[in-house]
Amino acid sequence: MNRAHRSEIADADMRRRRLRAITRRHFLGTCHLGLGAIALNSLLAEAGRGTQDTRLATDPLTPKQPPLPAKAKRVVYLHMSGGPPQQELFDYKPALVQLNMQPCPDALLDVLKKERLAFIDLKARRPKILGTPYKFAPRGAAGTLISELLPHLSEVADDLAVIRSVRTDQFNHAPAELLLHTGTPRFGGASIGSWVTWGLGSENANLPGFVVLVSGGTDPTAGKSLWGSGFLPSVYQGVQCRSEGDPILFATNPSGMNRDVRRRSLDALRELNELELQQFGDPETLTRINQFELAFRMQTAVPEVMDLSREPEPVREAYGVEPGKESFANNCLLVRRLLEQGVRYVQLFDWGWDFHGVSKDTDIVQGLPDKCRQIDRPIAMLIKDLKQRGLFDDTLIVWGGEFGRTPLNEERNGSTFLGRDHHPHCFTMWMAGGGIKGGANLGATDELGYFITENPLGVRDLQATILHLLGFDPQRLVFPFQGLEQRLIGPTDEGQIRHELLS
Repeated sequence: MNRAHRSEIADADMRRRRLRAITRRHFLGTCHLGLGAIALNSLLAEAGRGTQDTRLATDPLTPKQPPLPAKAKRVVYLHMSGGPPQQELFDYKPALVQLNMQPCPDALLDVLKKERLAFIDLKARRPKILGTPYKFAPRGAAGTLISELLPHLSEVADDLAVIRSVRTDQFNHAPAELLLHTGTPRFGGASIGSWVTWGLGSENANLPGFVVLVSGGTDPTAGKSLWGSGFLPSVYQGVQCRSEGDPILFATNPSGMNRDVRRRSLDALRELNELELQQFGDPETLTRINQFELAFRMQTAVPEVMDLSREPEPVREAYGVEPGKESFANNCLLVRRLLEQGVRYVQLFDWGWDFHGVSKDTDIVQGLPDKCRQIDRPIAMLIKDLKQRGLFDDTLIVWGGEFGRTPLNEERNGSTFLGRDHHPHCFTMWMAGGGIKGGANLGATDELGYFITENPLGVRDLQATILHLLGFDPQRLVFPFQGLEQRLIGPTDEGQIRHELLS
């Protein structure tokens, strides 16, 4: 290497060192022509609904256009954790009513002997058929059969596409919930909301793109992994908000620190993180920078959007809201407020749908009506409210649990309460809103409601259809991880878009 070449390398190295040493104050002091543009960009971003032109290029939540035409811009997923009994709500079976409390037929018993049952003990007793004690009637112009337990939802029956033929391959709560929401029954997968915000970003710079609301007294069985980002950058994980107490834990300033001190602290921390990013190039460092900044902005934006007292009294009454308390009704009204502010994906988990019949609360006669009353009016009002505000047609709403319930009375340990065991072979879900054919009824089960007889729809079909409505090709939405192209719908071509449900 000659002297001139060595000199060029030394000069280039010196220039790099000087650039790394430039402080933010020095940079702003020497770029007078661009300072106004920088200030304007910052003000526009702080205003709330940042667009792709006004938000920082480094912000991973900058809104993006979907690769394909989309019918839905946002998603509300209403998950009833535990597995609602479809026989009491949407899948009426006259044969079960006729055979109520009679020993199960020999043909079904032969099937049960080959099954893996969660709690029914065939060695202890021959299980009995359990018919529903509730009446059903055709609802809406489409004549959708809906139970008397859901009178308010029946009013919007023609907005729903009811699917009575959903199936899964998991019969325990946590694996079934993980499969439904992350595409794998094991921990480590990326949740649907994380995939969506990774692909589409968020329309509001001051709020998370993916918000989680929990009711029923506890988290779902599979826990916070259901809104985790898995192998995706952690900035895309769901943010749990609370309608009681602090909306987001650990987001408020510590005692003795005001907003100005917090701002200066974050500025110093950002400079350190930027140096680390330049040195190591770890994308999680960029995530850390953006999460700190988002948390600072959320200190003002989140309490405002979570304050239900700002809603008119008639609206709160229509939802059944109790401000300051944790409830499914409160969360449904918060959904509408969050969607109005540009949140991309809102996930509601409502715990308490595991009706085994081992106590009063899990009895389909004494406990189920109370649980249905908690969700019936708020969901119906959410649909009506979104329609009134022009948000329904491009908002996809999904309702359901992680699996279904058996047509048999569980009678665990001789319990006299009535309840049903876990059942993966068929259960009911419904979809509404963005791109969904209202009044559609898809699928059917046999006369005892044990197996699907028409149009089975797997969990991956559901996931593929959701992604399609948002403008993605489910097969091409991939993320490289551990040498594989990871997909929400799995490594094979299992997930099929169900066009029968689409408008």
